[in-house]
Amino acid sequence: MRYADGGGLTAAERARREQVRLAAAELIEAGASDREVARRFRVSRMSVNRWRRALAAGGRAALASRGAGGARCKLSPAQLCELQAALDAGPAAWGWDEDQCRPLARIAEVVRRRFSVDYTLAGVDLLLHRIGWSVQVPARQAAERDEARIARWKEVDWPVVKGRRRTWAPGSASRTSQARA
Repeated sequence: MRYADGGGLTAAERARREQVRLAAAELIEAGASDREVARRFRVSRMSVNRWRRALAAGGRAALASRGAGGARCKLSPAQLCELQAALDAGPAAWGWDEDQCRPLARIAEVVRRRFSVDYTLAGVDLLLHRIGWSVQVPARQAAERDEARIARWKEVDWPVVKGRRRTWAPGSASRTSQARA
C-alpha cells in the first residue's frame, strides 16, 4: 500500500532490487550487452544502460540501495498519533463550530497550531493518507434549498421539459445528410 506504510517500496523490496542490480553487474562486467542483461532480468535496456554507467563511474557501491525515497515526514510517530486523536475529536474541538467538515486548509491550520510545522495542502493530503484518513470537502448548497419543491419539479415539470424519447428515426453524423432535412 502506498501511503499506510510510509509510501514507496518496503525494505525487502528495495533489497531484492539491489540484488538484481548486483547480479546484473556481474553480467555487465563479464561483457554481456545491454540487450542480453535486460532480457535475462526482465528489465528495460534503459535501466541496464543506467546501471552500466553507474558501475563505470562508482563501482558496485553505486548500485547499492539508497534507502526509501521521498521526503521524510515532518511529524514523529507520536505526533502522528496525536494528530489522529485531534482528528477524532472533530472540528468543534479545534474551534470550528459552524460545520463538521475537515477541509485541508483547516487540518493544515491544526498541524501548524499544535506542532508548529507548516505543510502545503498537497502535503496535508499525503499526511492524511499516511494515517488512513481522507479529506472532506463541504457540499456547497443554498441555505434556502427546498427538497420537497425539488422532488415535485423532478416528477412533474422535468418530464414535460425533457419530452418523449424518439424510439426510432433515421439519423446520420453527416451535416449534409438528407435524413436530417
